[in-house]
Amino acid sequence: MEPVAIVQGTAVPLDRSDVDTDQIIPSDWLKRVERTGFEKGLFSEWRDGEDFVLNDEAYAGATILLGGPNFGTGSSREHAVWAIQQYGFAAVISSRFGPIFKNNATKNGLVPCEVDASVAEKLMAAVQADPSLEITIDVERATLEAPAIDLEASFDLSESIRTRLLGGLDDIALTLQNADAIDTFEASRPSYMA
Repeated sequence: MEPVAIVQGTAVPLDRSDVDTDQIIPSDWLKRVERTGFEKGLFSEWRDGEDFVLNDEAYAGATILLGGPNFGTGSSREHAVWAIQQYGFAAVISSRFGPIFKNNATKNGLVPCEVDASVAEKLMAAVQADPSLEITIDVERATLEAPAIDLEASFDLSESIRTRLLGGLDDIALTLQNADAIDTFEASRPSYMA
C-alpha cells in the first residue's frame, strides 16, 4: 500500500444517503479472481443512467468521492474499497461510514474522512455549484480544507490509523515491523512445537 499524507483535488458529489457496499460494487463483480479491474463495476447499476454523477464530464479526474450520510453500509467486502480506489479516488468524505467499510478503507490506503453533517452538507452544495472546487485532506493533521468557500474542519483519525496511512502500512507491513521479535520467539520455541 502506498503512503498517504495529503489528498488534494476536486470531488464527485454522490448526493445519496445509505449507499451500501452492494451498490458500490454489485455482487456479480465479486467472482473475479484477480484484484484488478473493479473500477468498471463501481456503481455499475447506476452508471447506466446518463444523469448519474460519474457520467458528468464536469467531475472527470476527481480524486475525492463526496458521499451522502451513512456511506458504505452493508456487507463486508474489500472489493468496494478496491473499486473506489481503482476508479481514481484517494479519499471518501461522508458524515457517517459503515464501520466495516471504514476499517477496510484504512487497511487499503483509502482515506475515510468523516465530518460533521453540517460540513458535509455545505461541501456537497459547494461542489455541486462548482465542480472545480479544490479540497485538501491532510492525514497528519486530520483536517479537511476548501479555502474557496472558507471551510476548514477536522475529522477523527486514531493515531494507529494515521500511522498506517502515513507509512503505507498494510497488515503484513505492520506485522513485519516486529520481525526480530517474531524470529526470537520462533528460535526459542521447543522443537516439538515446530
